[in-house]
Amino acid sequence: MLMYLRLALGVVAVVVGTGCATSTTTLDAQWVNPDYAGKKAVRSVMVMAAVRDATNRRLTEDRLAAALGAVGVRAVQSYTVLPQDGPVAEEPLRRAVAQAGVSHALVTRIINVSTQVNVSPGMVMGPAWGPGWGWGGGWGPGWGGFAGYYNTMWATSIPPQVTTTQNVHADTRLFEAANANVLWSAATTTATGSTGVPQLIDHFVQVIVSTMQKDGVI
Repeated sequence: MLMYLRLALGVVAVVVGTGCATSTTTLDAQWVNPDYAGKKAVRSVMVMAAVRDATNRRLTEDRLAAALGAVGVRAVQSYTVLPQDGPVAEEPLRRAVAQAGVSHALVTRIINVSTQVNVSPGMVMGPAWGPGWGWGGGWGPGWGGFAGYYNTMWATSIPPQVTTTQNVHADTRLFEAANANVLWSAATTTATGSTGVPQLIDHFVQVIVSTMQKDGVI
């Protein structure tokens, strides 16, 4: 009985350690122009997600616009004035910002994606009490004890577990629309884990907006 209790606890430990990862966004670095820190100068902004996937672009811009709106900043999604995906020349970009009627632009782009490999070495527990105790026989010598001794080892072995985590590294910058000066910037890393894309984006947006609030630009 003790043997099976140990086995069960070992399985639980492996599941908890490798199967319940969730996505997290960490702030690696941030910078704020000292002339704007604490002044809450940004009242309107166009949010732009420079990502290849059109759906993720729109999801990110929608979530950013909603989060900024909740703290009193009027935000316009870039896809409403720049519906095409891909690179944009300077003049169409200027026209889009003017059309949006905003004073600033918040641009997020992915700069790198890395993969982290996590290895759990597994677990092997020794045989239980006495010579030959186990399946197919009781205490003592004989084939029953021999088979039990051998098979018990399989019952108490947990194979190694290998999991991978994708890390998305992003750079986010806040520009003045009039002269393209950078007011604020942040570098973040998002570990994708097992969370869906909308929840992953929500967590990223929360980190960006809360950091802008702490730095006093919004």
